[in-house]
Formats: sequence, structure tokens, C-alpha cells
Amino acid sequence: MILFRTTRPVALAIVIALGLFAQNRPANATATEILTVAGGCFWCFEADFESVKGVKEAVSGFAGGTTENPTYKSVTSGGTGHYEAVQITFDPSVVTREALLSKFFRSVDPTDAGGQFCDRGPSYRTAVFTNTAAEKSSAESAKAEAQAALGKKVVTPILSASTFYPADAYHQDYYKGKKIVITRFGPKSQAKAYKAYRKACGRDQRVKQLWGSVAPFVSG
Repeated sequence: MILFRTTRPVALAIVIALGLFAQNRPANATATEILTVAGGCFWCFEADFESVKGVKEAVSGFAGGTTENPTYKSVTSGGTGHYEAVQITFDPSVVTREALLSKFFRSVDPTDAGGQFCDRGPSYRTAVFTNTAAEKSSAESAKAEAQAALGKKVVTPILSASTFYPADAYHQDYYKGKKIVITRFGPKSQAKAYKAYRKACGRDQRVKQLWGSVAPFVSG
């Protein structure tokens, strides 16, 4: 009985501590934010932003249109109003929205209103999608800063967010896929096909030409 009375307060303290820890875990686990941007081929954007520390996930999909449940074919054919976009989930305690927006503008050609690099047409244009006044203000500030740094007019619109539709599984994590696909370069794994496409499209070359050493995802 003496042992029980001595250890009971300690045991109670441990139970309370474990309860508080369990209570706090869901709050910490959900302390993420979302940034949705369009910058041409979503394979490229997904690959770029998933390499950023603090980014939990980047999902390829479609944003900004009016058609429900759009498909890749319907979007790229035109008429749905959607952009190829990427929804980025990030931890703001590790990387800020402002930092991600800065990387966004410096990883595209924001002066091009007709598409991006070799991909032409409305679905390949750049855009930033916002949900709140604070998000809109951050996006507008990042756009103004990019325009001042570039010394050219930035045409990327800041748009109110609508429903984001994830693309089908085939397009997710394409840049590291192992499935063999037939390309104009011959049969290749998705990962190798992605690299060949990116080089042939001239994405990195144009970004480097525009932004030089501050381009975040271009090496050399």
C-alpha cells in the first residue's frame, strides 16, 4: 500500500502528460498550408517543388476552369478554362508562402501570355490561385517584386481559387515513374521520358536566360 501511494501521483502525471501529447499531435500534424500555381507542364512543377524543404506534397491537376471533373485530354484540347496546375502542401514553419511564390516566379517565364516554353495554349499559361485577401496580397507583392527584378512586364494573373481537380494517377510523380512509355525518343521509363521532354522543351534554358543565377531549379 505504501508503494502504491508513492507511485500513484507519478503515474497520474505520466497519464496526463501522454494525454496532452496526444492532444497536441493532430494540431501539429495539420499545421500546413496550400499554394496552387500554374506554370506550364505540371510534371515539371511537381518535380521542382517536391525538392523544396518544407514542402509535404505537390499534386498535379487542373485549376481555374468551369467544367466539372475535367480530364487531361479535355483540358489540353481547350474549352474547359482550366490551367495545368500544381497544388503544393507545405509547412509554413519551414518554408513560407512568400519564399515559395518567389521560387514560382523564378521557375517560369512570367512574361509569356501564350503558354510556357514548347507548350502553347491556354492550359499552359502561368497563374497564381488565392483563397483569401492575405494570400492575394502575398501573391501580388511577389508578382511586383518579380517584375521589378526582371525589368519586364509580368503577365501572370492572380486569380481567385476555384475547385482543384487532381489529375489521374498516371500523371502523379511522373518524373520518378518506372513504367515504360513510348515517346518520340523511343521506349523509356517515365522518369527518363520526363527528363528528355524537359530538355527538348527548353524549359531550363529559357528560365536560365531570364533569371540567371537566381533561378531556383536550374543548375549549371
